[in-house]
Amino acid sequence: MAGMSQIFARVRLAIRRTRRGVLWMGCAYALGLTVGMVSVHLGHQRSLAYRDRIVSKAQASSTILRYSDAHPVAAAALDFGSNLLGATLTAAAGWYAPAPFPLAIYRGWIGGIVSVDGHHRSRFRTMEGGLYYGLVVALQLVGYVLSGGAGVNLGLARTGTRPEYRGSRLLSVPTEAFRDAAWMFVLVIPIFALASALEFLWDV
Repeated sequence: MAGMSQIFARVRLAIRRTRRGVLWMGCAYALGLTVGMVSVHLGHQRSLAYRDRIVSKAQASSTILRYSDAHPVAAAALDFGSNLLGATLTAAAGWYAPAPFPLAIYRGWIGGIVSVDGHHRSRFRTMEGGLYYGLVVALQLVGYVLSGGAGVNLGLARTGTRPEYRGSRLLSVPTEAFRDAAWMFVLVIPIFALASALEFLWDV
């Protein structure tokens, strides 16, 4: 019990230290998501066409989707690994603090334009479809917001002089900032695992 309390306390500390980066990343993802959702629900043809292209490409070439029908657990595991890798690379890109923001806006926008189905009907037209879409996208974006925010914090710590980050450095970044980023992944990993499980194991 004491060990779990220490883990929770360290995660809370990491959240507090990285909160500025997390907030900024949250705004970037929210912007992209909102623009994407509004555009397709208003029938913007370029957004709808792009939605169709990326979905068609994924269905034709994605190993994850090929597994989804016969082996949904394997598909969920592969999707989890893909999201975790993407989040890790995004966090690493935070060494230059502005770098994750275009990625965040783009990912948010993609999440928004898939809020309609292949017939360009809103996924919110049914309660189950809206709940499925909302939960999966929300969990995925929360995972990316937390990891991306931790990455932005690396860049801020690299160029700043915050008292909690005094001490040794690695690649010009305080090692304590790297520790905070690692602790953030204690949250990110189960969030992505749950998102992937819902996406591929929930029979909508």
